[in-house]
Amino acid sequence: MPQADEQPASRREDLRVNFFRPRAGFMRKEVTIIWITLIAWATMTFGMPIHLALTHTDPAATLAEVPYIFGIPAYFWFSGQFLILWFIFLCFFFNVLIDWLTTSSRKRR
Repeated sequence: MPQADEQPASRREDLRVNFFRPRAGFMRKEVTIIWITLIAWATMTFGMPIHLALTHTDPAATLAEVPYIFGIPAYFWFSGQFLILWFIFLCFFFNVLIDWLTTSSRKRR
């Protein structure tokens, strides 16, 4: 007789979840959406400030040389405003895709 904390082998395999090798079907599509969202977030959060820092002109440049957006220098606006808006957009986009995936998988059953 198996003990209380032991489960049959077939039951143990059902509980395994691997984010890097998901099962086919719903889980693989869900993980793909998560990866796309994470890559989009990381690209803008880490890649764009590095790009802006490398392409920014001399800090002692005149005010006429610094690009402005809504009266704020572009690099400040990007990190202070745009990344917050980007995060909100990604959250919305992620939820729309997950809702679509959930409803489409329910229709198949």
